[in-house]
Amino acid sequence: MKISATHTARLLGAGLRALLVLTVVTGIVYPLVITGVAQGLFPGKANGSRIEADGEVVGSSLIGQAYDLPLGDGRETPEPDLRWFQGRPQNGLGTNSVNTRYDLILSGATNRSADNAELVRWVEEAKAAVVRDNSVPGRPVWPSDVPPDAVTSSGSGLDPHISPEYAGLQVRRVAERNGLPVARVQELVDAHTTPRTLGFIGEPRVNVLELNIALRELRQT
Repeated sequence: MKISATHTARLLGAGLRALLVLTVVTGIVYPLVITGVAQGLFPGKANGSRIEADGEVVGSSLIGQAYDLPLGDGRETPEPDLRWFQGRPQNGLGTNSVNTRYDLILSGATNRSADNAELVRWVEEAKAAVVRDNSVPGRPVWPSDVPPDAVTSSGSGLDPHISPEYAGLQVRRVAERNGLPVARVQELVDAHTTPRTLGFIGEPRVNVLELNIALRELRQT
């Protein structure tokens, strides 16, 4: 059976009209509606859960940050600025990490098994650093005091939270480095500890960026 040119043109026309309608509906109308609903109901989350301090956006509550000393003075690799609370380590402590110091080009897990020699070395190095950095005169930190999230990265490598235990481990070091009372710094941690969602989902957590913003405000008072 031969298909006439008129019939072919009609089919092409119907296809083009369907393409145009679907393009407008799914490519313009739907995104605008969803964007409008999101902006109306939860604008903060829709705009990236941005956090402001002193009138400036300083980060997102969903993405961790590094709190390092500026490079220079003989430092060629980042070193933590111990005046601030530190987040979880990234996937690997060396140059082969999946995501180094919250570089947002890549995110992901190490995909190494628990008995992988390189992963074991990373964890041991991280634990030694936590013990060294957080020990203060008269109050040493022991390896058994170090919680798991202090020496392991999250699945994405961008987790902005730490456990209350890890935040508490850093309290004395942060207080000493900033000349603040230990009890006052501990109050900051307690005030910024989020409980389990709905009382049973997940674990208690502390957003490091929000905690450090509160610490900076305390330092300025």
